[in-house]
Amino acid sequence: MCPWWVGYLLASPLRRYSQDPAAILAPYIRDGMTVIEPGPGMGFFTIELAQRVGASGRVIAVDIQPKMLASLRRRLTKRGLESRVDIRVVKPDSMELTDLAGSVDFALLFAMVHELPSAAPFFAEVAAALKPGGSALLAEPKGHVKLPDFEPELEAAASAGLSVVSRPLIPRSHAALLTKS
Repeated sequence: MCPWWVGYLLASPLRRYSQDPAAILAPYIRDGMTVIEPGPGMGFFTIELAQRVGASGRVIAVDIQPKMLASLRRRLTKRGLESRVDIRVVKPDSMELTDLAGSVDFALLFAMVHELPSAAPFFAEVAAALKPGGSALLAEPKGHVKLPDFEPELEAAASAGLSVVSRPLIPRSHAALLTKS
């Protein structure tokens, strides 16, 4: 698990030069959507998600680290976006999303699946939360996850009912766009 204080590095504005949240999310997020973001850290993507879903949309950010989420809350408040984001501290073994069953349009799974003890139950929870036709963007850092290790994540996603529809190019990442049938 990434220590909470590393979140400051992950949320650095310098990161935008190689992984621009606006460019990465633009093809997938529209006004009014419901989005889940497991492991948002201090909000590198969350802020962009909140802006893109608009006042009628909703982002559900779930993490096991209260300190990360406290920083995320402060950053959202500074930008006037806190009302668009439901921040939830969850347990390591569940995202506790049963209240969202079949209602989520999009899931951003960015650089976090490799930190889980098992990908299969995680993808089952994501699939249960997604609407039919909902999608998930899975991206893992090439520095931590080699391609042979990324493929089992895709297999776990497929076992949960998520199909790979494309392999978007995201700098320094292995990535796949998944869709729920």
